Amino acid sequence: MKPMGSHPANRWRVDAARCDLTRAGRPPVRPVSITAEPQSVVVDANRSALVIVDMQNDFCAKGGYLDSRGIDISPDRAPIAPLQALVPVLRQHGVPIVWLNWGVRPDLLNIHPSLLHAHTHDGTPPGLGERIPGGAEILTRGGWGAQIVDGLVPEPGDVHVTKHRFSGFWDTELDSILRNMGLATLFFAGVNADQCVMTTLEDASFLGYDVLMLRDCVGTTSPAYCMQATEYNVKLLYGFMTDSASLTAGLEAAA
Repeated sequence: MKPMGSHPANRWRVDAARCDLTRAGRPPVRPVSITAEPQSVVVDANRSALVIVDMQNDFCAKGGYLDSRGIDISPDRAPIAPLQALVPVLRQHGVPIVWLNWGVRPDLLNIHPSLLHAHTHDGTPPGLGERIPGGAEILTRGGWGAQIVDGLVPEPGDVHVTKHRFSGFWDTELDSILRNMGLATLFFAGVNADQCVMTTLEDASFLGYDVLMLRDCVGTTSPAYCMQATEYNVKLLYGFMTDSASLTAGLEAAA
C-alpha cells in the first residue's frame, strides 16, 4: 500500500481496493520527565515541539523597530544564547522546531486600527508596516525586520509560520500544522514573553495543547512586574514553567 499524508503522524495507506485509516505510522509514546512548576511533568517527546516566537530583527537587533524607538533590546536578546544551546539538543532528540514570526502584508489590508494603534498611539510614523528612517519597513513579511535574528539558524526540516497578530494562532495555519504533526505538548520560547509569547501560549491552552514556558528562553522589554505576572498566570491558569536545562536533562535521561 502507498502512504498518503504529509506527516507520519497523520498518514493513510492506500491502494486500489482499500484505504487504511489506522495511521499505524504514529510513533510510540516516548516519556520524558521534566522538573517544572507548579509540578514536575512527564511529556511524550514524540508529540512535543518547541515554538520560538518573534526572535526577529525588529525586536532583537540594532536598527530594528524596538531599537529605533530607543528601547533597550538586551532583554530580547537574552534568549539567543540559551536557544543556541537548546535547539541542537532538541533536533538531536527528534523534537521539531517551529519558528513563529511577525510578517504583515505590505498593504496592511488585514490589519485593523486597534492593532495599528498598538504600534503608534498617536499615529506618528513609523508604525506597523512603515519604514524606519534609514531602515526597513516594520515587521513586514519578507523584510529585514521579519527575519530571524543573527545567531539563531533555522535548518531544513524546521517549520516556519508567519503571523500578523500578537497570538500566532489567530488567522494562521499554525494549529492545522501542529495537529497534522500529531503534537500535543508545546514548549514556548521567544519574545516578548508577556505579549506575543503569552497570547500564543494562552490560545494554545484554549485549543487543548499542553503548554510549558521556558524561563531562560523568553525575554521582554516590559517592566519586571510584567514577567512576574506572566509566570504567575502560566503556573496558575495555563500550564507550567520550566527551563532549558531541565528540558535537556529530561531528554538525555530518557535517551
